[in-house]
Amino acid sequence: MNRRNFIYLLGCGCFSLGFHSCATTPITERRQLKLIPESKLNAQAAAIYEKIKEKEKLSDDKESLNKIVEIGSKIENSISEYFDKNNMPDPTTNFQWEYILIDNKKVRNAWCMPGGKIAFYTGMLDITKNDDGLAAVMGHEIAHAVAKHSVERASRGVLLNTGTQIIDIATGGKLSKVNQATGMNTVGLLSQIGIMNPFNRKQESEADYLGLIFSSLSGYDIRETVKIWERMRESNKGKEPPQFMSTHPSSTNRINKITEWINKVTLEYPPLS
Repeated sequence: MNRRNFIYLLGCGCFSLGFHSCATTPITERRQLKLIPESKLNAQAAAIYEKIKEKEKLSDDKESLNKIVEIGSKIENSISEYFDKNNMPDPTTNFQWEYILIDNKKVRNAWCMPGGKIAFYTGMLDITKNDDGLAAVMGHEIAHAVAKHSVERASRGVLLNTGTQIIDIATGGKLSKVNQATGMNTVGLLSQIGIMNPFNRKQESEADYLGLIFSSLSGYDIRETVKIWERMRESNKGKEPPQFMSTHPSSTNRINKITEWINKVTLEYPPLS
């Protein structure tokens, strides 16, 4: 088989695989690509989560951890109730929820792995300040898992790597030669800036929006979300990277978007009784 036919068949195969693996995110109904089984990522995430619990120093602040679990559980239940009331499949059915608080005041972060494995760092509590703030961060992190963003990123990575290989073959290995000449992964850098980072920023904005919804459904004051990002911006002291180099929107852009969404979310997604 000559190179042109090989590229054609491989390209068609990738297109077909992508076409038949399309899905939509809950609520926003954004089209997304899913080539990796969710169950596989959930299992991998659970294993990594156990290693993190062994490696990191867990906080002995039981009061803060109990508050995290309480707010998280309330959001969990609100999500399931919302999808049940609207006769939609619950995207969290297979989740095994779990929460930890990592003792590290220098890290202002929280995350949710696929399958509902959640971690807060004690440094983030200085940003959240109160229950509404904690719920805002919790809603955002849970939104990533509900929207299956990890599955989507893994699938995009598979497709991007395959596409890069096809281009390299089509150009007679010119991309590989560029990498060798520059001493860096030029293709990887360009694809990250031009494709993956904007795509990840889109996921972050989607998680901001869904997080507002989940917090509102759970009865929390979502106006606190703006204050959180103002505090985060202040704590970063102008050290944020340019947005095009980052996987996250800038704090200022987040604040503007969230401010636009607050009234709409409040009216359309009131607290569940």
